[in-house]
Amino acid sequence: MDQIRVGAFLKELRKEKELTQEQLAEELGVSGRTVSRWETGSNMPDIGMLVELADFHGVSIPEIIAGERKSEEMDKETRETAVAMAEYGRNQAKVGKRRAVGYLAAAFGVFVIVSALAMFPSESSWGSIYATLGSIILIVGVCLAARSSLTKRIWRILLPVACAAVLFAAFTLSDYIAVEKFGQVPRFRYETGYDSQYPDRLVYKKLFFKAVQENPGAEDEHVYIVR
Repeated sequence: MDQIRVGAFLKELRKEKELTQEQLAEELGVSGRTVSRWETGSNMPDIGMLVELADFHGVSIPEIIAGERKSEEMDKETRETAVAMAEYGRNQAKVGKRRAVGYLAAAFGVFVIVSALAMFPSESSWGSIYATLGSIILIVGVCLAARSSLTKRIWRILLPVACAAVLFAAFTLSDYIAVEKFGQVPRFRYETGYDSQYPDRLVYKKLFFKAVQENPGAEDEHVYIVR
């Protein structure tokens, strides 16, 4: 393909319509510099733009590529193929963008979770709030990435569900270890309150176990799991 010849043909087509490069650029939604590069042969229109140029000038895509007129009407089959290729290219670009956004969201969710657990003490509810927020962001990111990468719908559903289950199990296990090994109160509790029979005890309720904090704030403070 002779790009110089193609550029000269595009320039000839533009002049037949008595348009400046800027006017043509405005019609096609590109810059005047882009049109100039086409006409000098330093750059070529992509497949989607070739379809628009062919429609606009009333020529076929093979004629543009050849740099001369061969017929008066665009070959229908060639045009449909080019349109399909252009649409496929746009769809692939959207898929790639969605996948990139999904990866970034997942990475940001992990960052929020780690930061929340590192910055806030176990007694503070803010740690669990921000960690939960990070988990939601992470799961949304996984959903976007799965939608762009997996073809079967069942896997696009199961992957985020599995991610949520893993996060729930990880938070539950981390709370259990924090109480058993380090004597810390659980972060991800759904209810906190004083024991009605023992006013010096705080009770932290979780789905699978209950932790008790005796003498909170005192030197002899003790945290343990009620079995």
